[in-house]
Amino acid sequence: MKFSQLTLTTPYLKHHALFYDKVEPTPLEKPFLIAASQSAAELLGVDENLYEDEKLLGILNGEEFLEGSEPFAMCYAGHQFGYFVPRLGDGRAINLGKVNGYNLQLKGSGLTLYSRQGDGRAVLRSSIREFLMSEAMHGLGIESSRAVALIGSETDVRRERVEKGAMVLRMSPTWVRFGTFEYFNAAGEFDRLKELADYVIEESFPHLRKDDDRYYKMYKEVVQNTAKTIAKWQAFGFNHGVMNTDNMSIDGRTIDYGPFSFLDDYDRYFTCNKTDTAGRYSFASQPSVGEWNLSMLARTLSPLVPYARTEELLEDVYRDVFEQEFSELMYAKMGLQEEDEDDAKLYSWMLGALANAHIDYTIFFRQLSYYDGDKTSVLDYAINKKPLKDWLDAYDERLRKEHLSVKERHIMMQSVNPKYVLKNFLLQETIEKAQNGDYNMLRELLELAHYPFDENLHLKHHYRAAPAELKNSKLSCSS
Repeated sequence: MKFSQLTLTTPYLKHHALFYDKVEPTPLEKPFLIAASQSAAELLGVDENLYEDEKLLGILNGEEFLEGSEPFAMCYAGHQFGYFVPRLGDGRAINLGKVNGYNLQLKGSGLTLYSRQGDGRAVLRSSIREFLMSEAMHGLGIESSRAVALIGSETDVRRERVEKGAMVLRMSPTWVRFGTFEYFNAAGEFDRLKELADYVIEESFPHLRKDDDRYYKMYKEVVQNTAKTIAKWQAFGFNHGVMNTDNMSIDGRTIDYGPFSFLDDYDRYFTCNKTDTAGRYSFASQPSVGEWNLSMLARTLSPLVPYARTEELLEDVYRDVFEQEFSELMYAKMGLQEEDEDDAKLYSWMLGALANAHIDYTIFFRQLSYYDGDKTSVLDYAINKKPLKDWLDAYDERLRKEHLSVKERHIMMQSVNPKYVLKNFLLQETIEKAQNGDYNMLRELLELAHYPFDENLHLKHHYRAAPAELKNSKLSCSS
């Protein structure tokens, strides 16, 4: 089936008009297809080449519509940097409809009722970043929205300077956010709050449909899913950058890629968002921010579930799930299977050594995945070698307690330690080339996004640390 032959449904439009505003996309001028993800499209039931679909570009640009599509923007609220904003919504994203369990959305598609002072557009650089990172997170096994395609244009969009507009067709099993619930609670629309909860259960937790305690159990699954996703962020060194409640998906997946970054050198206090001067959303703060956001959701759900119950659940469940998921990932990344009482100390020592050694976080773990006792294979990537050498001495002792062969350990570690993550300096190189009409590197990074654990020897030139002046660089919210 071609993409253009898909038939959509719009179950969200069965709700009251408070939930959404019907609006059609505003097409870009002289659009052109830059890249497409066949992997994402296959989840929709598409088995024909996206690049050969003659109607694809018109659909991506909002000039043509898939059968059954009724475009609309969703309304929601949210805590932004800790401050509640009672009405936000899709200011530059328009929903097209749903197929095969995925909701399609055009981002950068023009003004909506919720655009406020914005122009409803997205620029090429931010669209490239969202397109590639959506696919890269999925490739790493981190729950995420996906991206089907990216188009560019000749439309001028003003940010700090005039840039070219672009659009991403993205997809997710749900676009409901913590902030969607906050909107109806703040408005006193408690019947609509219940209506939304029933919709979310139907869409994301259908096994709870007939459960008498379904709202409580829905919240429990939101807590568990969120804890697991953030544990994966921490293990892979990902800093989201804008963990507002309106950017938190109700099913726990990663959405809304604004300022984000994978760690270059290990720095637990790194904050990728340059406007976040207080460091609210720093790398180290993400687990506690996730818990805070869930506490706001618990308060919001109080008309459906007594807050005392959800508060107790959050305290009992969130940290335990996070710690279990995170510990399993980190010990696997270190190649440890047998339990040892000193492993927590070894892990803490490792992070301290990484911070002092000035070594790329991803490269360290990948080199450790090849480690056979030759310390130079790791130390050659560090500026300050002594802290890491001392840790490797202790690591050698710890490995003697393992029963895996060296080869078995390498195979296990290489399955959890990616060779390639999309660092900001690589994305910036890609953006600069794309702005000059060269999309080859973008397509190379898309391949690495889909296969980050493979050696990909033909693309090994992307296995490198950031230049010193670009390490752990910060980004703005401008898009």
